[in-house]
Amino acid sequence: MNPLLQIPALVLPDGSALTESAAILVHLGLVSKPGLLLPAGVAARAQAIRGLVYVAANCYGAIGIIDYPERWTTAADKEAHEQIRAATRARLHRNWEIFADTFEASPFLNGAAPGALDFLAAVVSRWSGTRPHLREQRPRFSDLLQRIEAHGPVMDIFQSHWPA
Repeated sequence: MNPLLQIPALVLPDGSALTESAAILVHLGLVSKPGLLLPAGVAARAQAIRGLVYVAANCYGAIGIIDYPERWTTAADKEAHEQIRAATRARLHRNWEIFADTFEASPFLNGAAPGALDFLAAVVSRWSGTRPHLREQRPRFSDLLQRIEAHGPVMDIFQSHWPA
């Protein structure tokens, strides 16, 4: 079985599939109305794309290590796996602190309304204990994530995936 068939994909007009959340969001942002998913301004759009890549590489990537530590070591014992999980979780949380310190929201990362970077940050920050960590270490960023989730149609999607 093709493993790509198990990954959410966007089917493009030519019939090819686009995978990877950040790539899908960048593509949709570039083909949609300017300012809808990516900021309309060139510099702001470039920074949003930078943020999408940062989350995919530094935060999303760490989740795979936390979920499957045995893939990252030859050690077979559970203690080694737990050490990998703990160290990776600490790094993940530090990566989110860096993100929070780097990307300003006004009031959202995309500007007046949530966009691609807001959506990816809100989803990926729900994993591996990140939200409690951010509430304590970066409360303003934690408040932003709550605003994203409470915004219009986004709220319905989050509530269906993560009921209170």
